[in-house]
Amino acid sequence: MQEKLQFNIHIERSQQGTYFTVPFQVTEEVQSLTLEYEYPRRPQSNQVLANGVFTARPEVNIIDLGLIAPDGAQVGASGSDKTRIRVSETGSTPGYRPWRIDPGEWQILVGAYKVAPEGVTVQYTVTLERKAVRLLKGDLHTHTLASDGVHTLDELAFKARRSGLDFIAITDHNQMISPDALPQIDGVTMIPGIEWTHYQGHANFLGSARPYDGSFAANTPEEARRRFQSARERGATITINHPYEENYGFHFDLNELPFDAYEIWNGPMREANLRAVAAWHQMLCAGQKVPACGGSDYHRDTPFIFLGGPTMCVYANSNGPSDILEAVRRGRSFITFAPDGPLLNLSAGDAPLGGSVKWEEHPELQISAENLKAGDTVRVVTGARADLLFQAPADGEVELTCRMESPGFARIEILRAFLPGLPMLPALLSNPIYFEK
Repeated sequence: MQEKLQFNIHIERSQQGTYFTVPFQVTEEVQSLTLEYEYPRRPQSNQVLANGVFTARPEVNIIDLGLIAPDGAQVGASGSDKTRIRVSETGSTPGYRPWRIDPGEWQILVGAYKVAPEGVTVQYTVTLERKAVRLLKGDLHTHTLASDGVHTLDELAFKARRSGLDFIAITDHNQMISPDALPQIDGVTMIPGIEWTHYQGHANFLGSARPYDGSFAANTPEEARRRFQSARERGATITINHPYEENYGFHFDLNELPFDAYEIWNGPMREANLRAVAAWHQMLCAGQKVPACGGSDYHRDTPFIFLGGPTMCVYANSNGPSDILEAVRRGRSFITFAPDGPLLNLSAGDAPLGGSVKWEEHPELQISAENLKAGDTVRVVTGARADLLFQAPADGEVELTCRMESPGFARIEILRAFLPGLPMLPALLSNPIYFEK
């Protein structure tokens, strides 16, 4: 959905050689801004000759263009070279920085470089593209050769696109990265991050270019807590990574640290992940609304490790990093074993994944699952038990309903036997919907 704003300004000859701004308002939930302008730069005039006609197009007006965000920062400037520019959080016209389209008063920066004696009228058109919920696939835990990975940023971005991912987070060990250093690859949102790596545990700080000042090093729980608190204050999304990994488990007291999500699925499914799922489930049973997340912890390809294994699937309002991370924080997500793994849509009344609903008013779950393989089982897990809802007799998709018998939470698991003779393992794990009294 788009909204267009159109307005004209008249520039007098006396304003030649000056700069000024023209304000316009942007409302909530806008994902991109396109600005176009036109004016008679080379007005045409004809001169009749004895043996023909001469058409003159002298350059009598030159009007420069720039854009200023609501906080007063210069988003970009392009002189008179471009008559159309586009700005969004994921990518912008060269000369303009990727920028989140926040609501408020934006300003067109007008440069009256050359103005005809009679002045000039300039027409501006601003097109605002509205946000809309969409399902995006990505990986929240990846490494490059800046730490112990083997790929450059560009190589990882292109690999993500070839793998069918819409976003990846760069989380090198104790290495911060500026959003300006991330490549702009069409179709792939690059999220800046850092894996804060300590002998007592690892955590991702996502979406902040500098989540803390100084060194990563911390020798006491208080120093570690200060790193986490700084990351929270600077807007980072904080995930607790592979909490039960044998050599890299998380041993800090979670009750003392701010965090937004708990990584229950790191790389290939194994005992450490199953223990993390069990610990997360106990948090939910205790009444904690802790979102789950997953990531490949990708460093290089191996027989069992690949980019997007597992894949974090989020229902985000746009493909901008801020909206993707908001979906992670709100639990509007599920984890599937690969980019081509099962997909899920889960709701109860108006509540989506991660949402809350009054149990007496909306006690029924609506479940839609796609990309099922023959033999896959779909089950609903609550604080009381896990119930089998369906076993796929063939490849396909299914629509199901399930009635909650009491308040609590409900989440979905899809299990699969990946090889003959092996036990059923998770192919998909969802965040819950919460049913309140």
